[in-house]
Amino acid sequence: MDISILDLAPVPEGSDTRKAIASSVLLAQAAEGWGYRRYWLAEHHNMPGIASAATAVLIGHIADHTQTIRVGAGGIMLPNHAPLAVAEAFGTLATIHGPRIDLGLGRAPGGDGAVMHALRRGQSRNEDFPNDVVELLSYLGPARPGAAVAAHPGQGTDVPVWILGSSLYGASLAAALGLPYAFASHFAPDALDQAVELYRERFQPGPWGDTPRFMLAVNLIAADTDEAARKLRTSSQISFYRLRTGKPGLLPRPVDDLDSVVPAQYQSGVEWTLRISAVGGPETVKAQLDALVERYRPDELILTGNIWDPDARMRSFAIGAEVMGLSGA
Repeated sequence: MDISILDLAPVPEGSDTRKAIASSVLLAQAAEGWGYRRYWLAEHHNMPGIASAATAVLIGHIADHTQTIRVGAGGIMLPNHAPLAVAEAFGTLATIHGPRIDLGLGRAPGGDGAVMHALRRGQSRNEDFPNDVVELLSYLGPARPGAAVAAHPGQGTDVPVWILGSSLYGASLAAALGLPYAFASHFAPDALDQAVELYRERFQPGPWGDTPRFMLAVNLIAADTDEAARKLRTSSQISFYRLRTGKPGLLPRPVDDLDSVVPAQYQSGVEWTLRISAVGGPETVKAQLDALVERYRPDELILTGNIWDPDARMRSFAIGAEVMGLSGA
């Protein structure tokens, strides 16, 4: 089973965007050596604690500093972009870096109404998502004689396209188009069981795949001891609480006492939302990851983890590689 990494290029408190991007480069290089399959980055806007807003630009930067690991988007929020522009961007990346570029597509805007206005996009764009996906696929595929528009670069690159989602909508679309499907279970797991079942049952083989391919996203917070990992996890717990209460910011430092920062009435909601996680020392996270694999039978795991200290984040993914038996770990 392939194991991959989803990186939001987190900007920790006390640091800055330049350092965050440099940390992502170092992590991607290490991940390549450990044997991770992919290194994906996600599009979010108006978020001071996330440095991957210009996702295609950062993908190119990571690909420039690696050699073999697949690099891609997990994902591009297609309602924010014209399909032709996405095809040209990722066609250019594939032309430069060869067949190791991936393109995951999401239907969410990656921000609120103000962000959509700033991007000059409207909510109605979500309704066009299926047609936009098909249009994008056509731009990345073989030449179409007589077509009024072609993507140059893009045409003939056949960049692999994934559908991302956190609901039954994305699962249905991925199944209907015969595309691989990644579920955002790391922060929105409520429809996970239904979506996986629906995707596998309704999958239609086609030009982009003969069999369903399902990727499960899991939060990984690993350290040398369970206690150390639980403290590291408080950064993501506080960050998620602040996001949900309209106060996003830089990735906070971990704390010894979560109750002093996150009110008790919010903690159960945060725990429920972040429940698809593996948190602890090596033996603990291995048992938790094995249990998730046994339950959901994914074809691939994609691990993510917002950890304040870049060295601790590096160690967490090193432990992930070790316990999952990656070749370079």
